[in-house]
Amino acid sequence: MKRIGLIVLAAFIGGAASIGAYKFLEPNDAEMSISEKQQVLFANNPLKVSSTGSVDFVQAAAIVSPAVVHIRTTFSSSGSKEGSPLDMMEELFGGGGRRSRAPRAASGSGVILTPDGYIVTNNHVVENSQKVEVVLSDRRKVIAKVIGTDPNTDLALIKVEATDLPIIKIGNSDQVQVGEWVLAVGFPLDLQTTVTAGIVSAKARSIGILARQQQQPTQDEYEEYQRTGKLPSRTNNSIESYIQTDAAINPGNSGGALVNANGELIGINAAIASQSGTNEGYGFAIPINLAKKILEDFKKYGVVKRGYIGVTFVPLDADYAQQLKINDINGLYVNEVMPNGGGAAAGIKKGDIIKKVDGILIYDSPDLQEKIGRMSPGDKVKLTVLRDGQLKDLNVTLKGDKSVNVTKPEVAAKSTGATISQLGATFAPASEAMKTKFGVKSGVLVTGIEKGKVFDSLDVPRGMLILTVNGRAVNSVKDIEDALPTSKNGMTTISGIAENQKFTFSF
Repeated sequence: MKRIGLIVLAAFIGGAASIGAYKFLEPNDAEMSISEKQQVLFANNPLKVSSTGSVDFVQAAAIVSPAVVHIRTTFSSSGSKEGSPLDMMEELFGGGGRRSRAPRAASGSGVILTPDGYIVTNNHVVENSQKVEVVLSDRRKVIAKVIGTDPNTDLALIKVEATDLPIIKIGNSDQVQVGEWVLAVGFPLDLQTTVTAGIVSAKARSIGILARQQQQPTQDEYEEYQRTGKLPSRTNNSIESYIQTDAAINPGNSGGALVNANGELIGINAAIASQSGTNEGYGFAIPINLAKKILEDFKKYGVVKRGYIGVTFVPLDADYAQQLKINDINGLYVNEVMPNGGGAAAGIKKGDIIKKVDGILIYDSPDLQEKIGRMSPGDKVKLTVLRDGQLKDLNVTLKGDKSVNVTKPEVAAKSTGATISQLGATFAPASEAMKTKFGVKSGVLVTGIEKGKVFDSLDVPRGMLILTVNGRAVNSVKDIEDALPTSKNGMTTISGIAENQKFTFSF
């Protein structure tokens, strides 16, 4: 008996010591990445749900629904975009035809990833937003701050000040199979939480939506085109490798969850293919394995640190192979190698056919783009190319985009107010004539916008007259500098006027 008592006592002491050691070594919650938080939360709480083959989605729906939120935005659109049968901005997010500069209200969906309020959604849900409001599953309304946006993948990360929020377990989109049951969860057509079911009908699908959106001119560029007849050319850096599903997706589902039958997040719903603007059986979701890298960059840097091979290529098919007078009809034909890029340094040449990435066969553009899209500058990737009838392995070190500032914006990390440099704009005192024109007594003119900074992400128009910062009237750059630190609860509020339309931005 005494022996049993000693064993129990030893077990108790050992357990207490283990708990104490864990607490002592436990990482600071604020420093943990989204993936690390997910691992801690689900390590000792595995989901016990029916297998993928089950057609009973009751438990999966119950697990997922509380963590899918309704996002409402007030936004000003400065772009000029025409609708199309595959236009996610209009088909998924509502509206149609040419977009107006006047503020509008719209809604979409989002998915809570961490209990402290990090939420993933689509870039086009919060693009140009003046105010982002999140309605939680318990019907609370909270204001969200945009942490980062990426039009190249149509992803965005926002943050609300809340604790103990319900979350979804992140799954593995690489393991998703065609024919597998999936659920789409969101807020379609302004309805409350809605769950629809279907199967995965294709993977690595590219439909050209992001490329077309990147080619659309802004309002300023459209006006310039009307004057000069010239539009600026743009490089297409979009990454499309969608999971295609026949689960019903409609306007408002944008940014919502695509989950497997185990209730694990495998994709972020982003687009539909439709002639009518509503579901016709084809929906598209961004794979979560691609999204994870983008979201971690947002959390850590505020922007995406994307690595590039430094080549342009064309997917091969029978017709294009015939034009090139080559026999291969699978792979990516390299038609240009950028000087000083990672591909050039590794020895890739024009005319090479990329056949494998890290030993995995590739057949189309999305196969390569998604894999590279998960990597960062400095990462190494092994490409297998076909040259002169021989396969050759080349080790490529990815290089970054020098135009991207990868220093983390303090506005995404601190709650003590923004600074002039974080706003990313240049200013000039407003002339008396301009003040008279708008009927105001104070104001500072926005003369330039820096790409990737706060004003750019909020779509503040160049030429806007800033009237107040955190409630204070401003007449000079110094007035703005003095007013910025006075933000309350970490939120900075700026009001202004442009083209006789008043704007208010909070971030």
